Amino acid sequence: MTRRVLLIANRHSRRGDLDLGGVAERLRAGGLLPEILPLPRRGGLGDLLRERGPAFDLVMLGGGDGTMNAAAAALLEIGRPLAVLPLGTGNDLARTLGIPLDPLAAAGVAAAGRTRRIDLGLVNDRHFFNVASVGLSVRVAKALGKDVKRRLGSLGYPLTVWRVLQEGAAFSAEITHEGGVHYLRSIQIAVGNGRYYGGGMVVDDKAEIDDHMLHLYSLRPLPLWRLAWHALDLRRGRHDDPEAALSLQGREIEVVTARPMEVNTDGEVTTRTPARFSVLPEALEVVVP
Repeated sequence: MTRRVLLIANRHSRRGDLDLGGVAERLRAGGLLPEILPLPRRGGLGDLLRERGPAFDLVMLGGGDGTMNAAAAALLEIGRPLAVLPLGTGNDLARTLGIPLDPLAAAGVAAAGRTRRIDLGLVNDRHFFNVASVGLSVRVAKALGKDVKRRLGSLGYPLTVWRVLQEGAAFSAEITHEGGVHYLRSIQIAVGNGRYYGGGMVVDDKAEIDDHMLHLYSLRPLPLWRLAWHALDLRRGRHDDPEAALSLQGREIEVVTARPMEVNTDGEVTTRTPARFSVLPEALEVVVP
């Protein structure tokens, strides 16, 4: 029996100009019948999924992590499995799920893969797949414009991080979770539902997107040379040095800052502190290798 696939690609993503003919051909070769629709105006993706999605067996989204994030609430409502077509810069959800970054190979996974249920993170009323964060990442997201992404790809992340780090800007925060309360100074608080963020960085080396847990780290204000010393460990998700970072996990976490601060969810600024984080276990079905 042929399964119908709703394929929506974000033409504004880094590889959004890809000819989808080859992707559609690969889907048809795997027994799927694709219908390709253009991404609607900004903010209209959720409405399109709610209107058209229930008539299909599978939803395939082409874009980066921001596109996936914009679809999360609607995907929850319609209950259709998600196939990821990585067309963005970081493609961290694809990395977490083991989906190849080559679009044709990703289409092959959509046709021949298996389904897996994954968790979703929630901060205030906003869903996220990968990481929600306060501080450094918000400033990086604002500094990392579309032109930088297109020119440098994932290399733009570390270069922009290094530039923003030189500007300082530590803040005070109160973190509450099942294990107690922490009062601290930080330059970055990140709460991970998935494993990867920021173009391949690991939020915690124990994190999985179906472990029913949130993984938090808070990066302490340190001289640049010490941050550089810890850079490789941070990229690998290792937070063993308590002088450099606080690391904890839990199903519910609250972050309160001295003044309201913006929160970045999967690369997009969407809400503010105080931020209440929770995990929605096995919330979505996705197609994986």
